[in-house]
Amino acid sequence: MEPMKSMFAPAAKGSVDGRGFPNLADLDIRPCGMLVQKRNGETNPTSVSIHTIKVRVKYGSSYHEICISSHASFGELKKLLAAPTKLHHEDQKLIFKNKERDSKEYLDVARVKDGSKIVLVEDIVSREKRCLELLRIANAQKSLKSLAEINLEVEKLAAQVTDLEATASTVGKAVEKEVENLTELLMMKLIKLDGIVADGDLKLQRRVLVRRVQKYIEILDMFKYQSSKSSSNGAKIQLQKQDNPTGNISKDSKPVQKQQAPMKMGKSVRTITKMQQQQKHPESVVVTTKWETFD
Repeated sequence: MEPMKSMFAPAAKGSVDGRGFPNLADLDIRPCGMLVQKRNGETNPTSVSIHTIKVRVKYGSSYHEICISSHASFGELKKLLAAPTKLHHEDQKLIFKNKERDSKEYLDVARVKDGSKIVLVEDIVSREKRCLELLRIANAQKSLKSLAEINLEVEKLAAQVTDLEATASTVGKAVEKEVENLTELLMMKLIKLDGIVADGDLKLQRRVLVRRVQKYIEILDMFKYQSSKSSSNGAKIQLQKQDNPTGNISKDSKPVQKQQAPMKMGKSVRTITKMQQQQKHPESVVVTTKWETFD
């Protein structure tokens, strides 16, 4: 059998180790994954200029000459073009040999050489998507800040509600003016929360905060109801005391009922007399079978 041929080209003198294999320091990995032997002088750190190429990029009516490594990607070239063209690297399209190149594609793999011409155009769709994403992020940050501010204000109002609840349990009645002021302030916080545009986790945080504010408003409404109920009961008791200061049953109530009886009897007597007069004069009564009809 013939001996298997080595996958490496014949190495130069001094580029092999003691076992006859090429030194790893003399090998280079291309972007496509190919393992090749370095060129002469590539091992020298001062010979980086050999890999640098100059490409001409046309953008509109102007040309830009960019010096870049031949092993770089088109995405790196876009970042270098962002400064002279004032165009964000995500909003760029690079066309080489009538084909749009992906940002992850390497220049040497696409056979870009020194002096090659590349066309740059603006990607409007990508720019709109990026602007919308930036707007979404800005709105999310604004909503987060607003929620944090409202939450801090609600914490202060919650402390006042707790103090009012303790006062009501001790005294038995809450101050009506304080209840109305706290209710109004909490309602204003609900209006602010309703105006916040939120999605995802921020929407959930807003919902939790809304329920919390509604709970405090319900507590204040209960205080207001109890206060109005106790006030109405006190007014009734005071009215009863004014009508009957001694607390005894009035003796004038029965004669009033006795005086009403003769009035009813007099009315019934007048009615009977009128009926008797009608019986004595029957000709004054006219009977007919014709009913009045309505359209």
